[in-house]
Amino acid sequence: MSLSAAVLWLSACSKPATERLICAEAEMASFPYKANGIQVEKHQTVTPVEGVPGLEVVETYFVNKGNPVTVKGYELCRTEMKAKDSVVWSLQPSSTNARLDWVLPVNEGFAKQNYLGMNNSDYGGGIPVVDLWQRDGGVAIGLFEPVLRMISMPVEWKRYDDKVSMALHYDLPEPVELAKGDTLKCFKAFRLSHEGDYFNALRIFSDYMQANEGVQMKPSEPQAFEPVWCAWGYGRPFEMGMVLGTLDKVAELGFTWVDIDDGYQIAEGDWNTNELFPGGDKDMRHITDECHKRGLKAKLWWAPLAADPGTQILKEHPEMLLKTEEWANEYITWWDSWYLSPVNPATDAYTKDLLDMFLRRWNFDGLKIDGQHLNCCMPDYNEASGLESPWDAPEQMPSYFGKIYDEARAMKPDAVIQVCPCGCAVNYFLVPEINQAVASDPMSSRQVRMKRKAYAAMAPQLAYYGDHVELTDGGDDFASQIGTGSVIGTKFTWPKDNPNWSEGPFLLTPEKEALIRKWMKIYKENNLARGEYLNLYTWGYDYPEGHVIRQNDALYYAFYVDPVVPEGAMDPAHVDAATVPVPSYQGTLELRGLDPAKTYTAIEYTADEPREFTVKGSDPKIEVNFERNYLLKVVEL
Repeated sequence: MSLSAAVLWLSACSKPATERLICAEAEMASFPYKANGIQVEKHQTVTPVEGVPGLEVVETYFVNKGNPVTVKGYELCRTEMKAKDSVVWSLQPSSTNARLDWVLPVNEGFAKQNYLGMNNSDYGGGIPVVDLWQRDGGVAIGLFEPVLRMISMPVEWKRYDDKVSMALHYDLPEPVELAKGDTLKCFKAFRLSHEGDYFNALRIFSDYMQANEGVQMKPSEPQAFEPVWCAWGYGRPFEMGMVLGTLDKVAELGFTWVDIDDGYQIAEGDWNTNELFPGGDKDMRHITDECHKRGLKAKLWWAPLAADPGTQILKEHPEMLLKTEEWANEYITWWDSWYLSPVNPATDAYTKDLLDMFLRRWNFDGLKIDGQHLNCCMPDYNEASGLESPWDAPEQMPSYFGKIYDEARAMKPDAVIQVCPCGCAVNYFLVPEINQAVASDPMSSRQVRMKRKAYAAMAPQLAYYGDHVELTDGGDDFASQIGTGSVIGTKFTWPKDNPNWSEGPFLLTPEKEALIRKWMKIYKENNLARGEYLNLYTWGYDYPEGHVIRQNDALYYAFYVDPVVPEGAMDPAHVDAATVPVPSYQGTLELRGLDPAKTYTAIEYTADEPREFTVKGSDPKIEVNFERNYLLKVVEL
């Protein structure tokens, strides 16, 4: 970040950030506050971070000097950015069942609360950072706390106004009375002015968290970067023979991982095999043995912390259930299940036994841990969980996955542990507990690329799996996976679909097989998933959308244009291609990041007939005409 970004705070914001205490008696926007016997002082330190221009750590506490006041919450770092165009771009990483993009355009009339607790029965959590940026840079605010706090990060552009506002808002779990002389300490916050887009904000945030707040990202296993075939194409009613009958084709096409998905278990919570696998342990061990014979590795799908009503495990251990304040079971709508408490000792023991079955008895090589309910949970009022505060449950939930990681790696030192918080903006504190991230049920190719950029910012060395290609635009967009440095994957079926599964078809046709062979060769030859992501293009302002990966001595550029889908179509992958024009671009592209003193060879490395030409670093603009995507490898002459 250059020095110019350090002064952006002054130019981008219409006025300095403000803080207020929210009380039953008054909402105090200025301090010291004196009225009706109430006298509250604000004490605050704003500390620039050495070596990080534009970053300030904000520590605030309020002292009551007068009559007792009842405090309901507080608000930190309220900031306004003057809008220079009709749209301001933003990072708003909270989670709801709408499964929205993590990056959103903000225009007049926009309002979003961005609560990081539970917003729906099984959706919550996120990243404690909210960011606004325009062409000349951005401003971010957030928390530097060791766990996820249940704050809101409201973003609003009021009608007939020319400013966008954002803030950090915290409602106390219970109102607190401050007697005279009492102090209320607020969460540790930050303000950041930065160049570029959300990548730069997330990189600075995560670097600080790792240097100062005890966050330690796990190194990814080399195997975590290998391509994936998933049996989910056969759906829940899959049979063992369907998987075994596909393995030779999986190995022939160059895939390394076989993911055994949902459908083998008796129920969520009772994870022994159902009637489709009558041999139990023997059948599951046979699947992994057959994978290993072919040089393949196997991951097992699992939705921990979910148990269906009436399951054997709940009859034996009802004390594991998470209890709400009303002493009800917390419901997981998606699985039609109950939450198990992530901080209950009985849950830990039960989980350890399951890992022994999965990784030792069944001999799986890794885990595909799945479900949006894994991103957050409600406070746990179950006394059996032994918590000092019910709010320890959502705040400490990621530690449950840390225990899974440690236990699994003790059993299998090279195990790949993936957590897929389906459709959620990932809980930041989950990221240090895994060695493979995932696009987590993307609604479009754009989400695959958007999430990849976020993970590359927060954990540069973490493997990122682009999920099944069938979830991308048109169901065939390997370019969005490979060009951004994602691990490729598919859920094709072969030699036929499952007649008992209504989704699909996912059959490996000759055309799809040719497509896979083409992109598999490109993926393995260039190995971009192991490369370094460079943030040289600004999301929302550079068109076409651009990404760059540095790998070995080459720069790999990827540019994308997205289809315009009918209004209300949530998933472009399932829009009839005949009704949507193929997106295209004709014009100039600037290849940023080249040395002006050098000359380069550019190769259209993904084209059926690759074109090769020379580019001067002093004039890095090229004329192009392409549909959907344009990928280019650039090496110094």
